[in-house]
Amino acid sequence: MKAFYAQEQKRHDPKGFLSSGAPQPNPEQPERVERLLIGARDAGCSVVRPRDHGLGPIAAVHTPEYLDFLEHIYARWQRIAEASDEVIPNIHPLARDGRYPASAVGQAGYHMADTACPISGETWESVRWSAWSAVDAADAVLAGDRAAYALCRPPGHHAFADVAGGFCFLNNSAVAAQRFLSNASRVVILDIDLHHGNGTQGIFYQRSDVLTVSIHADPVRFYPFFWGHADERGEGPGLGYNLNLPLERKSGDADFLAALDVAFRRIRAYAPDALVVALGLDAFEGDPFGGLSVSTSGFARMGAAIAGLGLPTAIVHEGGYLCDALSDNLTSFLTGFGATGKL
Repeated sequence: MKAFYAQEQKRHDPKGFLSSGAPQPNPEQPERVERLLIGARDAGCSVVRPRDHGLGPIAAVHTPEYLDFLEHIYARWQRIAEASDEVIPNIHPLARDGRYPASAVGQAGYHMADTACPISGETWESVRWSAWSAVDAADAVLAGDRAAYALCRPPGHHAFADVAGGFCFLNNSAVAAQRFLSNASRVVILDIDLHHGNGTQGIFYQRSDVLTVSIHADPVRFYPFFWGHADERGEGPGLGYNLNLPLERKSGDADFLAALDVAFRRIRAYAPDALVVALGLDAFEGDPFGGLSVSTSGFARMGAAIAGLGLPTAIVHEGGYLCDALSDNLTSFLTGFGATGKL
C-alpha cells in the first residue's frame, strides 16, 4: 500500500490550547508524523511524496472566502499592535447570517470555532500538503490501487467548508471524497476517530452523493458537544444520508465492532462506489484524550472488518496523539486492513 506524506506537513507547530477551560500544550505535535511514519512502514507501506495539486481540489470543498482567510490571516494578524504569536480567536458571532467583518480579529472569530486551531506563519503550507496527500491517495485508488493511506497532518475532520476547529483547517477526508466523485456516483466516509467528524458532517449534510457515518464518543459530555448525536440524519436532499453512532465513554473493542456492524448495514444499503476511512487512533485505551478503550489488537480487527466491505478505499489520517503505542496502533490497523479472513 502507498502512504502519501510531505515533510512540509511538519512545519505547523501549534503551542497551546484550552481544554475544559485549562491552558494545555497543544497535543497536535509534529512528532506525531515520525510515529505514524514508523507505523506505516512497519505495515509494509511505501512512503510517496504527494504532488502539488494547487487549490482546485481544496476549493471543491472549501469556500474561496475561507481559503483567502487561511492564506493571509497570519500576516494581517502580525500587523496588530502586540499581537499574539499565533492567530487565536477571542470573539465568535452568535449567528453567521451573512455579515462579514473586515477586521482580522473579527474574521478569526468568524472562521475559527475554538482555540485548538492556532494559525502560525507555517500553517497554510502545512495544511495544503496535508490535503494534497489525501488527493493523491484518492487518485492512487482511482488509478487501480485497492487502497491507499494518506498520512494527513494536520488532520481535517473538524473543519467545515469555512470554519477551522479541533486542530483541523482543511477537511482532508472531504477532499478525498470529492476527488472520488470525479469517477464515482456515490461515496461513503466512515469516520472512526474518537471525536465526531462534525466538519465532515456539515459539508455533506444536505447532499446525497456522499454518505457520512461516524462512530465516536458520545458528545453529550465530550468534544465537539454540539454535533454527533444520533438524531442528526441530514437535511433536504441529504436527509437519511448521515448516520451517527455515539458510544458511551470507555467503550472498548466489542462495542466498537458492534457499531461497525450497524455502520456496514447502512453502507451496503447505500451501494457506494468508493470508501474514505477517516482514521483516528485516539479511540485507543491509552490515548491522552482517554475517551474510549479500543486495544491495539482491536484496531487490527477494525481494519480487517472494514476491508471486508470490498470497496476501493482511501484511508485518511485524523487523530491519535502521542503515546507509546501510536505507531503500533497504525501498523495494527493497516495490517488488519490488508489481511484476509479473521486475524
